Amino acid sequence: MPAETVQKQVTATALGPWPGTDPAEAARVIRGELGSPHLPFLAELPDRGIGSDTLGRTASLLVDMAIDVQPHGWRLVDRPGKDLRRAKSALATDINVLADIAGSEESSAEALKIQLRGPMSLAAGLYLHNGERALLDYGARRDIAESLAAGVAEHVARIRAAVPGAEVVIQLDEPDIASVLAGTIPTASGYRTLRSIPGEEVTGAWRLVIDALRAAGVVETVVAVPEIEAPIQQILAAGADGIAVPLKALTTRQWEHIATAVEAGKRFWAGALPTDDPRATLPRTAEVVDTVWRPWHQLGLPASSLGAVRVTPSGGLAGYSPSGAQEILSRLTQLADGLNQLALG
Repeated sequence: MPAETVQKQVTATALGPWPGTDPAEAARVIRGELGSPHLPFLAELPDRGIGSDTLGRTASLLVDMAIDVQPHGWRLVDRPGKDLRRAKSALATDINVLADIAGSEESSAEALKIQLRGPMSLAAGLYLHNGERALLDYGARRDIAESLAAGVAEHVARIRAAVPGAEVVIQLDEPDIASVLAGTIPTASGYRTLRSIPGEEVTGAWRLVIDALRAAGVVETVVAVPEIEAPIQQILAAGADGIAVPLKALTTRQWEHIATAVEAGKRFWAGALPTDDPRATLPRTAEVVDTVWRPWHQLGLPASSLGAVRVTPSGGLAGYSPSGAQEILSRLTQLADGLNQLALG
């Protein structure tokens, strides 16, 4: 995203996974807590079971590629079956519910985020007929990336129709990317690992999907990765508008890459609020503000550039109670307020 369009204030959002099985209740809470200028999102409710998980949800968007569920996970198959229909039905329900709730609001949100599993982690999580991961096969990897790029346009169009006038933001999740690049993902047998995927191929797959999203009218695409070996430069080389990453173990070198990206007008989604243990007491807001501001200041980034930041939890919230997840959103908006006070000097 060009520097001149970056919002001038810190905002909050969460990563997608949410507790419970009621999409209407989830949407009401999320849109209530993340009012303007923050970024509400279409919740993922994995507690509903097959087809409501992130992998199945994204795989249901693939064009001319069908999936079903086997004991080892989602598998690519020749023709659609009940598992694919279930995934598509759950997603359609969520979008319809979103449209109803957004339509009843006095002032609708200016933007909405949706999450998609990225092409590399999709290939790592889907299996071929022979029981091996699709990641093993170059042709399968290519087909998945192309099929996902083809499928996102209709999905984005349905989202835009559900929330007319709202800008659409995409979070492209790549939870397996460090293992994909390092060659540490196990084969089906578990006796060896799959060969590492060349960085140029990964960047090319991302670029294919990001270009398709942009063509569909998406205003911002951010790639979300774990902090371990986060490939920040490759993400930006693919044309992403920013990166989403937990803060807890970022190295000085990674912070330097982030600083360079921010100076180039990119967004930084900071996974600042630790959510690894739903039973743990949340840290004080001032402490969390410091985890963002201290390295920011040490890198020489001005307080005025904090507007490039969106604050998020470090992970999904499906393991929380509904009230606990709501408290996380509330704390995130407090965190954004604290950073905005610094930005204003």
